Amino acid sequence: MARIAGIDLPNKHVNIALTYVFGLGRASADEICQKAKIDPMRRINDLSTEELNVLRQLIENDYKVEGRLRTEIALNIKRLKDIGCYRGLRHRKGLPLRGQRTRTNARTRKGKKKTVAGKKK
Repeated sequence: MARIAGIDLPNKHVNIALTYVFGLGRASADEICQKAKIDPMRRINDLSTEELNVLRQLIENDYKVEGRLRTEIALNIKRLKDIGCYRGLRHRKGLPLRGQRTRTNARTRKGKKKTVAGKKK
């Protein structure tokens, strides 16, 4: 089983298998295959050691993936919280950031419903 950026890649087509690495999508996977001159329709187990090393080097040098990317994202969110901007406050409160309605829906972001007792007269 091939291992790139600390991830065991499944035996699928190269362009699909590369998407298992956090930070690589279909477009960047196709771009990597093109730069490495590897047919994207070949399977991961069919690649030689040299080809895998070329893929590793390309990803390591040209792309921010896995731990480095997660760290950068976390630092960006922390910066927003620290400066107290609107997006930072929404992150702090665990609410949607990008203008979605919250009166209904938004359950994924807000979590499980918290029932509030009715008002007594």
